[in-house]
Amino acid sequence: MNLFSKLLFFFFISTLSFAQPSEQQKLEARKEQILKEISENKNKLESEKKKEKSVLKQINQQKELIQLRQKLLNTTAKQTRLLTDEIYLTQLEMNKLNRELKVLKEDYKKMIIKSYKSRNEQSRIMFVLSAENFLQAYKRIQYMKQYAGFRKMQGEEIKDKQEKLSVAEMRLSESKKEKEIVLAQTEKEKQELEKEKKEQERLVKSIQKDKKLIAAEINKQQKESKAIDAKIKKIIAAEIAAANKRNAAKSGKTVPKVGTASADKFMLTPEGKIESNNFKANKGKLPWPVEKGNIFQKYGDQPHPIYKNLTVHNSSIEISTEKGSAARAVFAGEVFQIQVNENNRNWKAVYVRHGDFITIYMNLSSVNVVKGQKVNIKQSLGTIHTDTSGSTTMKFAVLQNTTYLNPELWLN
Repeated sequence: MNLFSKLLFFFFISTLSFAQPSEQQKLEARKEQILKEISENKNKLESEKKKEKSVLKQINQQKELIQLRQKLLNTTAKQTRLLTDEIYLTQLEMNKLNRELKVLKEDYKKMIIKSYKSRNEQSRIMFVLSAENFLQAYKRIQYMKQYAGFRKMQGEEIKDKQEKLSVAEMRLSESKKEKEIVLAQTEKEKQELEKEKKEQERLVKSIQKDKKLIAAEINKQQKESKAIDAKIKKIIAAEIAAANKRNAAKSGKTVPKVGTASADKFMLTPEGKIESNNFKANKGKLPWPVEKGNIFQKYGDQPHPIYKNLTVHNSSIEISTEKGSAARAVFAGEVFQIQVNENNRNWKAVYVRHGDFITIYMNLSSVNVVKGQKVNIKQSLGTIHTDTSGSTTMKFAVLQNTTYLNPELWLN
């Protein structure tokens, strides 16, 4: 092995020894978070069963539980791969140390034997006194000092290698034990996943008999959703008209006529164009509107979880999160509307404008911003409502003017 290869090997080993624990710690923290979310979702599911709520809601929560369990399995799989790599590289390091230690011990043994023989043949004093002159005697004294120092250094190097080998052996043992624990946990999670899938199948079968009831429930939900969408479009249309009137008065331009395509779009000021372009440039990079959560309902036309021939339309995404969680602004902007549901005072929505883009945060029990307020990225807008079953979900929508966009494509 040449010098470059040795340096490269040491660099790789040292990099692993520092980077690996950090990566393992991140995975362990992620695993703990997922386990916490699984526990919360199981509690929600049990609450639904006790209160005899909608079986459809139970199925959706069961689906979310399965998704979380799959995420947990993916995390433990990553841990297993990292530990396998660590075990392999630690073993390589130990093999190298053993080889080096063997060579050092053999060299040291030869040195001791040679030193012993030399001492018998001629004493150190005679070795010095037999010098032809003072300079030669001085050099012989220095030689004996260097020789003794070299012997000491060899002994210390052997001790150092033995200590490193002991540390590597301990690390290897710990990694193997940790891998066994992770593998056992993975097997346990697989069994839990199978149980949850069977429970979902049972729930599906239990309601397939009541197709009329399910269809009625779907129709009710879709009507409510369409009513909310219509109200949102009405609010945004009113804001566009008011904003365009203000901008026209300042710039001296003509307000677009009602009924034209331009009337449904914001007349952007130079500042508004910059804000809009900045928002657009961050597509796929925006932070989540909650600190922790999972997507419960996706955007667009989605097949019904039971009756695949039935389609459910969502103009937003629904995010499940922890009780007491806050809705956060995904980008800097201005609050232009706070909507309160006339039939349910616990349902509130905050509208934030970013140029000609709009983000809406729905199903809030309380809000801590006011109309006209400028908000920063990740600023709290209000508390997300938790229903009687313990479910905390928020609807999040993204629009450009009055056109709905898929929020998932905008989030990081």
